[in-house]
Amino acid sequence: MAGTSIKAKLRAERLAARDAINAAERVEKSLSLASHGMAAIAFSEQTIVSGFLPIRSEVDVRPLMDLLSERGARICVPVVLDKETIVFRELAAGAELVSGVFGTVGPGPEAAELDPDIMLVPLAAFDRRGHRIGYGGGYYDRAIYRLQQKGCNPRLIGIAFDCQEVASVPDEPHDIRLHGILTESGFRDLSDEAIVKIG
Repeated sequence: MAGTSIKAKLRAERLAARDAINAAERVEKSLSLASHGMAAIAFSEQTIVSGFLPIRSEVDVRPLMDLLSERGARICVPVVLDKETIVFRELAAGAELVSGVFGTVGPGPEAAELDPDIMLVPLAAFDRRGHRIGYGGGYYDRAIYRLQQKGCNPRLIGIAFDCQEVASVPDEPHDIRLHGILTESGFRDLSDEAIVKIG
């Protein structure tokens, strides 16, 4: 089976497992993830962290974003501009959110566009080496590549539930590996060195 077909099968299986988590359990797991994240992610005041506003059965990362913001981080979220591009707009307290594509909402064009220092990356599946399967659109891959071309080197932390882990994700030489995985059971540091303080 080709890598693309394997990825599609793994994506479908892990998303089905994620969908099977009931709403109350999803809240509990998301709060546990937030607690582990605050204990594991080192950051300084004004560090720019990109999170995301959950859709479907994704981890609700808003509790973690709130805690990071309370401690001085600047929070931004992805906004889809077109079929190829996402940008990261600052999520300010009380800012109006506008509807986007794929059932998403996010800050409008008046919000500042930021380049994240740390990216909390949604995913469909992951393995212990830090390889991820996204939703198939390639938005994050392209966004990370654009940031790297600008000289930015964001820390990439995959956000998932434990049930989304697979034995192995088919990877190619150009694939970008995550620096860590954060789930309801804890943080796994997959970088060559621990996440260090930024800023």
